[in-house]
Amino acid sequence: MFENINDFYARQQKDPSFQNKGIPPEYGHFNVFERKYCTSNSGYSRRDFYKVSLIIGDGKLFYADKWILIDRPALLFSNPLIPYAWEAVSELQEGYYCLFTEDFIQSSERNRSLADSPLFRIGDNKIFFLDEKKIDEIAAIYRKMIEEINSEYIHKYDILRNYLHLIIHEAMKMQVPNNNAFQGSASERISSLFMELLERQFPVDIPEHTLSMRSANDFARQLSVHVNHLNRTVKEITGKTTSEHISERIIKEAYALLNHTDMTVSEIAFGLGFEHPSYFNNFFKKNTGISPGSVRNHTK
Repeated sequence: MFENINDFYARQQKDPSFQNKGIPPEYGHFNVFERKYCTSNSGYSRRDFYKVSLIIGDGKLFYADKWILIDRPALLFSNPLIPYAWEAVSELQEGYYCLFTEDFIQSSERNRSLADSPLFRIGDNKIFFLDEKKIDEIAAIYRKMIEEINSEYIHKYDILRNYLHLIIHEAMKMQVPNNNAFQGSASERISSLFMELLERQFPVDIPEHTLSMRSANDFARQLSVHVNHLNRTVKEITGKTTSEHISERIIKEAYALLNHTDMTVSEIAFGLGFEHPSYFNNFFKKNTGISPGSVRNHTK
């Protein structure tokens, strides 16, 4: 359910060809690898690091209750806020990936969070399918990263950071411009803040992190607005009530936990903020028409 950097290295070191060239902790963490040295399948979990992957090889990317088929070369940006799993489909699995902590980026950008950047922000596009020209360009940058991380140059960490920024900017150039990006009315801003605050609660890491805000009142207090104003605003902008959004997101998370973890229904219920498993069962059945146990049995 949750993998930190130490877990990642422990898993990778089962491969005798694996080498850890990660940089010292005082610079934040960064490392780069060829994908042929990674495992073909990774379990469904959150990580405590960012990851940018050049994927060459077919596979299925699972996130939340969705999945997407990667059937051609792609650049993937993975965010610690969003759990995911990878299931290889083709025998060929090549390309590169780098992983890094926010400290590595913030050593040069102290006041900016990667979670708010265009490529790692919740809800934005994270997958970019590449043509032959882009594949060659991105792969060349990764090869330079590998060469640099193995060098003895005293300022290589600054160079690695620049290479990472170069990949990020290459992806940003591929994004479709949003000419309708609004300056935002007050209602639009409040609705957008509510949706972002709701999404930032997920995924839950049971038992370390459980759901804390489950009602419109909880969100209204956090946003410093009256609950009636929040309800009217969200309904006006999105067409759904705050309660509908909250319920839908809890159900989405419940499906992910039931399908991708071995936690009991009771553990999931408490993790999602329900005082008693029966309350969770009733809530789930009311919103889906089936019981949590049915979903778990079907998954098995």
